[in-house]
Amino acid sequence: MHSNKIIPVREQIAEQIRSDIISGELPPNTKLNEQALADRFGVSRGPVRDVLLQLTKEGLLVSKSNCGVTVNSKLDAGLQSLMVQIRQTIETHAAKKLVEQFNNSDIQALEDILTELDQAFEQEDFNAVTQLDIDFHHYLIKQAGGDELSNLWHPIVMRMRMDYERVSSASDCVAEHRAIIDALKARDCDAVIKALKANIK
Repeated sequence: MHSNKIIPVREQIAEQIRSDIISGELPPNTKLNEQALADRFGVSRGPVRDVLLQLTKEGLLVSKSNCGVTVNSKLDAGLQSLMVQIRQTIETHAAKKLVEQFNNSDIQALEDILTELDQAFEQEDFNAVTQLDIDFHHYLIKQAGGDELSNLWHPIVMRMRMDYERVSSASDCVAEHRAIIDALKARDCDAVIKALKANIK
C-alpha cells in the first residue's frame, strides 16, 4: 500500500514536468535524466521513474530502448487534425449527456474555473491558462462519463497540449468558455456542441 504522502509528491512532480514541457522549458526531443530529476525534486529515483512512465502513457514523453526517455516531438498537422476531431467527438458525446442533468452546482463549478481563467490571463500566467482550460473541459467529461470517459479523453488532450499555441486573446478564450456555460444553462444541445467546436480547434 502507498502511504498518503507519496501520491501527492508524485502528482506534484508530474505536474511540474508537464508544465515545463508545455511552456517549452523542456523542448521536444530533450533527453530526461532520472537521477538529475530525483536530485531536483529531492526524491529517490523510484517516484521519478513512475512519473516518467505516467507521462509516457500520456504521450508527452517517449521511451526508446537504449535512448532512455525524451520529450515527444510536436504533432504533425495530420495527426493534430485527427486528434481535434476525436476530442470534439468525445466532448460532443459528453455534452449530449450533460444537457439533461446539468444543475446549479455544475454551473457554479464552471463559473469558478472561468473566474480563475480570467485571472490567469490578467497575470499572464499561461501555464495556469492551459491548465484551467483543461480543467474546464475535464469537469464536463467527468460529470458526463466518469473515469471511463476521462481515461479515453485525457491522453488526447495531454498530447494536444504540446501544440497549445492557440491562446489568442483572453477575451476570445473566456468568451468561448462562457458560450459553453450559457448553452448548457439553456439546455440547448446544438448550441453546446457549436460552442465546444468553436473552442476546440
